[in-house]
Amino acid sequence: MSEHPTWSVRGGEWFGIFGARVTVVLPPSEKARVARLWELVDDGAGFEETLDALLGGGLRELPGFVLVGRDDDRTRVLLRGAARADLATAEEVVHLVGDPAATWVERTLPGLTRLRIEVGDETGAGELAVAAGLVRLARAEWPPGAARAAVPVADADPAPDPAPDPVSDPVLDLASDLASDLEVLLEDGPLTEAMPAVPPVVGEDHDGLTRSGAVDPGRPDPARPGIPGQPPAPPVTARPVARLLFSSGEQVDVDRLVLVGRAPEPRRHTLTEEPRLVVVRSPHHEVSSTHLEIRPGSGADHGCAVVTDLGSTNGTLLVQPGLPPEDLPAGVAVQLVPGAVVDLGDGVSIQVVTP
Repeated sequence: MSEHPTWSVRGGEWFGIFGARVTVVLPPSEKARVARLWELVDDGAGFEETLDALLGGGLRELPGFVLVGRDDDRTRVLLRGAARADLATAEEVVHLVGDPAATWVERTLPGLTRLRIEVGDETGAGELAVAAGLVRLARAEWPPGAARAAVPVADADPAPDPAPDPVSDPVLDLASDLASDLEVLLEDGPLTEAMPAVPPVVGEDHDGLTRSGAVDPGRPDPARPGIPGQPPAPPVTARPVARLLFSSGEQVDVDRLVLVGRAPEPRRHTLTEEPRLVVVRSPHHEVSSTHLEIRPGSGADHGCAVVTDLGSTNGTLLVQPGLPPEDLPAGVAVQLVPGAVVDLGDGVSIQVVTP
């Protein structure tokens, strides 16, 4: 993204704060935060400083947001709640969908060529070009018109299909759901001609934070069985093996991989494993960005939670009931028993209890 990007904005209820280095989008309920954040962004605040200000009142009090930061040729996007973003480079397309039950969804991409944010229903006609300022919005695109130029849109009155199929319409919107995206890719339509080298990536792809990986549209996905072109069945929720009580008051069930840190970023995952990301505050940066993981155990640890220090800078202290404290060796999984306390430093601790 350029040093002073210009966005195309459509009116809505959310607040959009646009600066040279950072863009912030907040829901209508967060009007009290807007003035302070605009002052920071307008003064040239960077990504980390803006994120600290966003989380100053606690994540529980922030139902949704979008944060975009630009650093050299890298663009970092965080979102939470009722928000979604579509990102594209010359090689891939990534769709991020917010989840109010999760901490946030995040992705970092080099060489971004377009970005689209959607946060609600449009309330006005027409578009507004914004380079810096504070506006009310429902959608924002960078650069203006890029997403529409890259993805063809059907005529306003298309000829009737003698055998209409609601899931085989070739109209592709970057904000469409997964089922529609896969159907269009299978049809070898205009999107295939526009970007023939690499098929779009649906969901997050890890190297930042990934919620789902690349899907080959020409091959059935074993993790999501069903009829091609039809929405997949909802995943089966695993039974939690433990509950984590964070010193901040947050509670997280261990029913999948849980990553904990100042800004956790999984570096690898599979379609069958969607990490839960838990961000903790560390004013003195004693907690690493991706400090440790806690996951359901397997084999001899089946039915229990296991913790692994991911090579954190200052280490992790584990206190198990009836045992002396021990420093976790990096990369070694250790079984957790109810009552155990995991100390990450900087006042951040996790108590393990039965779910």
